[in-house]
Amino acid sequence: PQAVVAEPSAASSRAVYFVIALSGLAALGAEVVWTRLLSLLLGATVYTFSIILAVFLVGLGIGSTIGSFLSRSLARPRMALGLCQVLLIPAIAWAAYSITQSLPNWPINPTLSLSPSFTFQLDLALCFWTILPAAILWGASFPLALAAVATRGEDPGRLVGGVYAANTVGAILGALGFSLFFVPMGGTQSAERWLIGISVLSAIVALAPYFRPGPAQNGSGLEGGRSSWKFSVRGVVTVVALLAVASWLASTVIPIPWGLIGYGRFTASYGNRLAKGVWDEKNVPSTGGPPDIFATYVGEGLNGSVAVSLSTVGVRSFHSAGKVQASNGDRDMRLQRLLGHISALTHQKPESVLVVACGAGVTAGTFVLHPDVKRIVICDIEPLVPKFVAPHFAKENYDVVKDPRTELVADDGRHYIRTTKEKFDIITSDPVDPWVKGCAALNTVEYYEMCRDHLKPGGVMSLWLPLYESNSETVKSVIATFFKVFPHGILWSNDTEGEGYDAVLFAQAQPTRIDVESLQSRLDRLDHALVKKSLADVGFTTAVSMLSTYAGQASGLQEWMRDAQINTDANLRLQYLAGLSFNSYVESDILAEITRHYKFPEQLFIGREQPRNLLKIALQGRHPVARNAHTPVSSDQPGK
Repeated sequence: PQAVVAEPSAASSRAVYFVIALSGLAALGAEVVWTRLLSLLLGATVYTFSIILAVFLVGLGIGSTIGSFLSRSLARPRMALGLCQVLLIPAIAWAAYSITQSLPNWPINPTLSLSPSFTFQLDLALCFWTILPAAILWGASFPLALAAVATRGEDPGRLVGGVYAANTVGAILGALGFSLFFVPMGGTQSAERWLIGISVLSAIVALAPYFRPGPAQNGSGLEGGRSSWKFSVRGVVTVVALLAVASWLASTVIPIPWGLIGYGRFTASYGNRLAKGVWDEKNVPSTGGPPDIFATYVGEGLNGSVAVSLSTVGVRSFHSAGKVQASNGDRDMRLQRLLGHISALTHQKPESVLVVACGAGVTAGTFVLHPDVKRIVICDIEPLVPKFVAPHFAKENYDVVKDPRTELVADDGRHYIRTTKEKFDIITSDPVDPWVKGCAALNTVEYYEMCRDHLKPGGVMSLWLPLYESNSETVKSVIATFFKVFPHGILWSNDTEGEGYDAVLFAQAQPTRIDVESLQSRLDRLDHALVKKSLADVGFTTAVSMLSTYAGQASGLQEWMRDAQINTDANLRLQYLAGLSFNSYVESDILAEITRHYKFPEQLFIGREQPRNLLKIALQGRHPVARNAHTPVSSDQPGK
């Protein structure tokens, strides 16, 4: 016969509502923390977010099914609810261990995947392995809470609504609390320990009636419809044991490994090359290894986790989103200096500059050297970057964050441009990967239009374009979208002997005209001596060598862009295209596709024939496909 369950008292029901609210708080808090950590490991794409959410919902569904079945057959659903909270303690610790200590060391090379679908299958398995146990327990808690507060004759809608409301309020507080306070203030380690603590509290509250002295409790865990907080000796021992086990499990939760921030899905590939802990730069050895890569700063902020590393050979890198975002390595320095200097040198007199995303600050720092620049605004959504990361690159970025002309703005770049009334001579964007969730919004038609509308007459818009971790469709989408707003746009390539790497998109509202000889004369001026040296440091010893990075312009790439997908606020297609290709390394093939359409831009490079011919020769050396088609014939060439 079915067990007879006593009517729960109002005090007992309030306790259950409190427990299910804590359960919702922990569930959404955990989703915030684990999404942040797993995005580093799997790549912060829209697909990763979808996979994590799908696994979480599947777990909740499985748990709800199990809990619903148990609630109909158990005489003490509140005890089952309490046991779910107890089991959540090791389940949360398991997820923390898996994400930070186990999965990053699995011997997996994501570049071996022949298709994104195979990568997604692996990501799905990793998420199931990590978060499914906890999700099942949170899912089971809801129907068990319903059964624990159920009374005869009560309106089912009111009953479900009350439990659902408590759970939802907890979930809202969990999402807000962990994303805005727990993680930014204490880091993911502290946040996961709080999750364990919340589960301990909810377990004690749920099981409190079973810890008190007296005869066996009825089905609701009560005697006489009343709840008591007078614990028996056995109850006290049980609580102490629970606290001891929970404390030990919490102690196993470690801070986020800096290698996970720095290299994400490639952490295992670096293996013992990564030194543990955070080092003072003065103590980093200049030879030897492994380890030969040392973290000198690690921070977890409101919007992301960042790190700075220094290798024994002197390469300093800025890490975010599980990858190197910038460094003082040759190719990265070449790109960052090119992005800044070519924007300033093609403008007649740049006085105000907006840099969206600080990165290592190298691009922003180039403007410090230009004598006409009076104001530099650096806008970054993550305050840790300009405050703590950029100073590590003070030598490379000319200490731009401390320059009196510089203003630091902690804001989303798009929001800042939309709300500011100020216009700029130059708007440029330091490295922002389009496959990172949310960054596609900085590559839409509407965003480029806002930038265009915030340029002063003669103003320049430029941004970084990665060719690596991408494919042809993704690059086409970025370029075609940019050229749709800036029909006179230009592409400059940062490659090494035709081996593609990344590029710079550049445009002015009106057709750009660059007098090669005048540009060289400007570099030779005394007030541009530091600019000239800055360019020479990365291999651009003359104006010709810098301009020879030209790879194409809008008018010449129309055929190549014919099937490109335009990225808009309404479709954000870029984030879906880029998310499918971030394990792809075909940058040289992409560059070859672009330069196949090369033709010397007679209207872009103007002035005397001799410097133009020198540039033609340099460009033909970089674009062999065009060598026979564009041979300079002027008699004032060297050697003629």
